[in-house]
Amino acid sequence: MSRLPFSLLFFALVLASPGLPSLGLPSFAVAQDPFAAAQEVDVPEEGGDANEPAETVSVQDVTDDAAIRERLVRIYESAEKAGWLSEAEVVLDSGIVTLKGQSDTEEHREWAANVARKTEDVVAVINELTVDHQVDLESTSDVVADSLNTLWTDFLARSPLLLAALVILVLTSLAAKGVGWGVHRLLDQRGMRASLKDLIYQITAILIWIVGFLVATVVAFPGMTPSKALTVLGLGSVAIGFAFKDIFENFFAGILILWRYPFDRGDYITCGDLTGEVKEITIRNTMIRKLDGELAVIPNATLFKNNVDVLTSQPQRRVRIICGVAYDEDVDQSRDVIAQAVQSCQSVQGKRTVEVFAQEFASSSINFEVAWWTGSKPVEIRRSRDEVVAAIKRALDDAGIEIPFPYRTLTFKSPAIAEAVANSVQQADELS
Repeated sequence: MSRLPFSLLFFALVLASPGLPSLGLPSFAVAQDPFAAAQEVDVPEEGGDANEPAETVSVQDVTDDAAIRERLVRIYESAEKAGWLSEAEVVLDSGIVTLKGQSDTEEHREWAANVARKTEDVVAVINELTVDHQVDLESTSDVVADSLNTLWTDFLARSPLLLAALVILVLTSLAAKGVGWGVHRLLDQRGMRASLKDLIYQITAILIWIVGFLVATVVAFPGMTPSKALTVLGLGSVAIGFAFKDIFENFFAGILILWRYPFDRGDYITCGDLTGEVKEITIRNTMIRKLDGELAVIPNATLFKNNVDVLTSQPQRRVRIICGVAYDEDVDQSRDVIAQAVQSCQSVQGKRTVEVFAQEFASSSINFEVAWWTGSKPVEIRRSRDEVVAAIKRALDDAGIEIPFPYRTLTFKSPAIAEAVANSVQQADELS
């Protein structure tokens, strides 16, 4: 069934109203009930014949073609004034109506044919109306202007509500900072570790922002209720979860790191090729200041899923170096000299825990493994290693113990070549 627009039905009702001047043609007027007539208009199915004969064709008392044409022309002239039709022409021949001209839309084209088809004593309708597809820039600009005007009017009408919502968001920001400050003060008195305090502060701030956002939404859009907002948020979270899977992964990894992970702000950690100081841990990522001063921002999921070495989990760390002495030297004496040199260093902690062990027979020396304890930070380790190496070198030199370096012996099959090389070396010594 084809449904005619209300404006079109109203137009047909006006034309068929008894209050209009009579045309003297009551026998072929449009149906007195235009709404019923509109509902009874059958639109032919695709492939069917739109102009098949009526079920019953009258033989006597047939209305004159001129009267039918006059009635249809008056209707179509009113349609032209409304802008639905243009240059409409009606041709009748023995009750067969031929419509010519243009229509602004396909819907109005079908309407013109249906009006003729429902007129009394019309046998068939040949619809030759064409749809005008030209773009009317003036009307388009009018539509755009009306739309913009409507938007501006709605904005002005809602501006007090939007302003109130903005004030609520500002108050939410202040409340989040104030509550965060109070939470920090309260947790500082309880002696909690810094990462756990950061976790409680960040979760509290998120909850405050959620409540403030819901209140601002309800104020800005009066039709919205907290339950509807939560429903929309719940439905949207599914799509957001798939689209931002990595973000949520980092979010939950950050919560776990702040809750139970064994490093905190100020700790030095190593993860893969990265070594540095933990400057800040947020819900999503961790800021690490590398040893060369660069700031690295690492997603929390990376730290949670990979091996992490916490260099400063203890206040002290053991440091080891290898020191070699010549084979001609006394091993016990060398061990004592090295141990005393290490114990004399200021950066060495736990003097009694200094350990010196003969480790191996190397190619040109007997190597000792020297181990001691110092501060756990990288700069403390480098400073202590520098002090210990210098102290061992001085102590071995004072004791006359040789620190060997590799010797290389060259053997030549031909005596002439050996003599030539020896002469070259001698000349080089003389020149130097």
